[in-house]
Amino acid sequence: MGANTIRVLIAEDHLVTRVGIASIVNAQPDMATVAEATNGRQAVTFFRETRPDVALIDMRMPVMSGFEAVALIRNEFPGAHLLALSTYDGQEDVYRACQAGVRGYLTKDVLDDELIKAIRKVYRGVKYFAGPIAAMIENYPHGPVLSARELEVLELIVPGLSNRQIATALGIAEFTVKNHVRSILSKLAVDDRTQAATTAIQRGIVHLR
Repeated sequence: MGANTIRVLIAEDHLVTRVGIASIVNAQPDMATVAEATNGRQAVTFFRETRPDVALIDMRMPVMSGFEAVALIRNEFPGAHLLALSTYDGQEDVYRACQAGVRGYLTKDVLDDELIKAIRKVYRGVKYFAGPIAAMIENYPHGPVLSARELEVLELIVPGLSNRQIATALGIAEFTVKNHVRSILSKLAVDDRTQAATTAIQRGIVHLR
């Protein structure tokens, strides 16, 4: 490994995807994979141990999410060059990743050339967002942020659960659920639960399983 080699950490829980990315990276004359993490907690640990030039982190991993891992790494290493990788390109996912501290965002269907281009740009300190994602960030509707509990309620509104069913599922009072629903509708600027569910899916706040 030469002095000018870009050292890359890959954090991705799907084996095939991780191996594929590593193969692409290691095929470049100026790049090398220094660590491969399978969850967010490993990503943080391996970052501390290897201090990579660029970390490519999947946003949705077990044990600790990529969003949490990025935030922890950014807090400990303010100058870290972090590049998000995700299956999703919804506004909320992109915005959350940016808020956590990534300097670029790629979807998993990215072509090899663009992946390498993004790594090199982020390594040089240049932010990298493909055209559609860059426009999405610029046009993101910056409204009030949903609380953790409101997100839980919203995730149960999407499949059509009633207030009573949500209350039972979360172990809280039904009137508390009603208050959360009222707040959710206000923050999403919608009139009813159906619109809330549609908006949540469109913006990537909730993903259908």
